[in-house]
Amino acid sequence: MKFYLTGLGNLAENQEYITKSIVEADHLGFEGALMPDHYMWGTEIGHSMKNPYSTLETWTTLSYLAGKTERISLGTLVTPLGLRHPGMLAKMLSTLDILSGGRVVLGVGAGWSQVEFKGYSSWLEPAERVAKTVEALKVILALWSEESITHHGRFYDLEGAVLSPKPLQKPHPRLLFGSQGKRMLKLTGQNADMFFVPPWVQGKVQDLISEVESAAEDAGRVGPALMLGTMDAKSYSPKEYAAGIEGAAELGARYYAVAFPKDDPSAMSRFSDEVMPSYC
Repeated sequence: MKFYLTGLGNLAENQEYITKSIVEADHLGFEGALMPDHYMWGTEIGHSMKNPYSTLETWTTLSYLAGKTERISLGTLVTPLGLRHPGMLAKMLSTLDILSGGRVVLGVGAGWSQVEFKGYSSWLEPAERVAKTVEALKVILALWSEESITHHGRFYDLEGAVLSPKPLQKPHPRLLFGSQGKRMLKLTGQNADMFFVPPWVQGKVQDLISEVESAAEDAGRVGPALMLGTMDAKSYSPKEYAAGIEGAAELGARYYAVAFPKDDPSAMSRFSDEVMPSYC
């Protein structure tokens, strides 16, 4: 099992905590660290924050942290592809992949925060957001692999776009999906390297895995590696962490996302001593 650090958020007030946590995770041998990617947190999925609009720009933060770390993969859980122009995002991440030595993980999502999209892009109904995500991903993958592209679609127009140099990772930076809708599950099977199933869908995990694997088979490719785990932690309990990891292993997970309580600064170090050695 390989471990990814989560539960960091991207609120500006937690800048020091985020930096220290990812640097420590790199030293302790974590496989990766994942941050959410939001400019403005909305209330649609129950988030309650004192300063939900005071955020760090996630990819800028990860670029900064790439210079403070050596081995750990750095990515998002997840990036709403329709929020930024896909050509600009593709160029940003190609550069970061080169500068970091091939450590970028692009989390792929359609977005859910209405206030964020109204503020920085445009808000579309679910079917349209997914369609825009599909097109954005197509543009990104083409820019990462082709000498130049011309694309005229429903949402984006590019004429003779050249992205050089290409990302260090081949064929491209790893793609992590974490969505549950039918069309996004199909896109996951067709493209994902990793598939995160969040803890709040207990009881449906195997159904989601089956849908993704079926879509992968239809696309003539091997399905993505499964990631399970936590995104929040109220306290540190080695037994509870171990139980979660063992349950994930039984479902075939290769990756486990783990969060730590923010008020317990030694929790990650203790986890690396008390839990990780049994599963690495």
